[in-house]
Amino acid sequence: MTWTFTDDVGVFLDAAGASLAARPAANTLVLTITATLRDQGPHAYGSGVPLLGWWRGPDGVVDGALVRTPPFLPVLGTAAPEAVAALPGALPLPGINADRDTARLLAARWPRHHVDKEHRLYRLGTPVPPSPAPAGAPRTATAADRALLVEWLGAFGEETGQPGDQAARIVDAATARGGMTLWEAGGVPVSLAGVSHNVAGTVRVSYVYTPPEHRGNGFAAAVTADVGRAARERGVREVLLFTDLANPTSNGLYRRIGYEAVSDRLLITAEPE
Repeated sequence: MTWTFTDDVGVFLDAAGASLAARPAANTLVLTITATLRDQGPHAYGSGVPLLGWWRGPDGVVDGALVRTPPFLPVLGTAAPEAVAALPGALPLPGINADRDTARLLAARWPRHHVDKEHRLYRLGTPVPPSPAPAGAPRTATAADRALLVEWLGAFGEETGQPGDQAARIVDAATARGGMTLWEAGGVPVSLAGVSHNVAGTVRVSYVYTPPEHRGNGFAAAVTADVGRAARERGVREVLLFTDLANPTSNGLYRRIGYEAVSDRLLITAEPE
């Protein structure tokens, strides 16, 4: 029973990929992060070297996985209790992004810590079209929209407390695979939603953003509903998204269009002693 670590995403996926794919919703973050590292290289999230780990039980089966892409907190996927108990001894942790119970359990070992974020994972159940439907229609964003998309992702990062220095990279990668959708009203882009790679039959909606001057018109609900519908039509089994529990507006919006709560995650930073 041991944790093994590597900076090679191919080695990691060879060891842990099947285990992660067996529970794709619970492991959505690890799956999409490693897919991005595989496709865009080790510095996709920044200049730091990624660290990836997996835990094998006494039967040799992988039952725990972790990925860290500095400067972000380590992200823990599904993990057996024994894997969680062994993790602090195997790896110094500056904090953790994990399901609520596991994050609290690990944080109890740190003399001082603080909760940075509380996130809720939702999955799309029965889609409910926005009512009333707003004016406009969706279209797939292209490279011609790059300047606008980079600006909007920068604003999204400022509002959500996320680093914005990767906005151009995110836009270029997403538009190259048709992964960003704009809602247009009167020929003007008014809202945005992105969707991740299809990994293990799941995608995750992200970067839902409406500029302040266009809010309150139902555009975010419309573009989010559209990308979920389109994913389902492509044969995706599960459409997921995360919300910040401190934002009741977004949580209410997604529930109204058919998203159902799955689980909560905490982002906790350990303070220096």
